[in-house]
Amino acid sequence: MNFNLKEAMEILERTPKTLEAMLSGLTSDWLHSNEGEGTWNASEVVDHLIECEKTNWIPRMESILNDQERKHFPPFDRFSHLNGQESKTIEQALQEFASLREHNVTKLKKRITCDQLLDLTGIHPEFGEVKMRELLSTWVVHDLTHINQIVRVMAKRYQTDVGPWKAYLSILQK
Repeated sequence: MNFNLKEAMEILERTPKTLEAMLSGLTSDWLHSNEGEGTWNASEVVDHLIECEKTNWIPRMESILNDQERKHFPPFDRFSHLNGQESKTIEQALQEFASLREHNVTKLKKRITCDQLLDLTGIHPEFGEVKMRELLSTWVVHDLTHINQIVRVMAKRYQTDVGPWKAYLSILQK
């Protein structure tokens, strides 16, 4: 197994700054382009990450750590960020995400104090029993997945503009 909490923190702590560097100050065209119907733009991805910070990772961690015999995860709606959110600038959204993430990383560091806790389990509504280390690994890979998604969506905005170089740009091949 490769999971290491210290290494995981390296990604979790950097994601807000990475997104701020990538997205802050960009025009609406960059922030609101997507890959077609039913896909998310960069701004919606940030809103999704905010919802995850509020209702996914830490509540599920707490569910695993609680003293109940059956540790069912609280529900999480992956699409709730699309339900008529208040409009805010990308800078406001990035600041909210950064603040929530900082709070959650602090909580994570306080609660996960030894490697034995990584083997505790909870009950995922779809997957059944999952380990803490799987939840935390997923949190890291989830961040990386959405950073990749944002970069891909932004690159595809110029898909037809690159002309014949498209053949050499793997990000446009998928």
